[in-house]
Amino acid sequence: MGPLIFIIALGAAIAYIVVEAYNRLVAQRNRYKNAYAQIDVQLQRRYDLIPNLVQTAKGYLAHERETLEAVILARNIAIDASGRAARNPGDPSVMQNLSQAEGALSGALGKLFALSESYPDLQADGMMIQVMEELTSTENRVGFARQAFNDAVTLYSTTREAFPSNLIADRFGFNAAELLTEVAVDHEVRVAPRVSF
Repeated sequence: MGPLIFIIALGAAIAYIVVEAYNRLVAQRNRYKNAYAQIDVQLQRRYDLIPNLVQTAKGYLAHERETLEAVILARNIAIDASGRAARNPGDPSVMQNLSQAEGALSGALGKLFALSESYPDLQADGMMIQVMEELTSTENRVGFARQAFNDAVTLYSTTREAFPSNLIADRFGFNAAELLTEVAVDHEVRVAPRVSF
């Protein structure tokens, strides 16, 4: 009877370890998905502000149509990439596409901001000042949300790779998650929009 009790106790201990590791992985996966949802909220706010920025600038930059269209195109690509990321945050290819789309959008906005410096009337426009302030605030929020997401992904990845969770992760579909990084762009573009009007 002693060996039977030992086998039952060993089986119960193994079952407890498996269930505990599984539940920890579920909790941490949900944490990084929630953290991405916070990024998504801020990105949507940013995307909603861009048409106001372009509309305000359009009156002053009528002959700079190519730059304005590039901003709108980059925004639309970023919206699409963000939608895919919201459906599957952490997926490596999806997160890389989002990083690239956001980098392209930042680049297009950087060109618009640099161009706007040549137009004092545009810089003094009240609507332009307000939109720029909101964009700056949103950029800061995106940065904080990105950091929270990356922290959650790092914790999930560490748990996923540690023993005994690593034995369970692949068997139960806990795939690797990707950090959301900033794409390296020109220094002038990489700076968050700032109000210098």
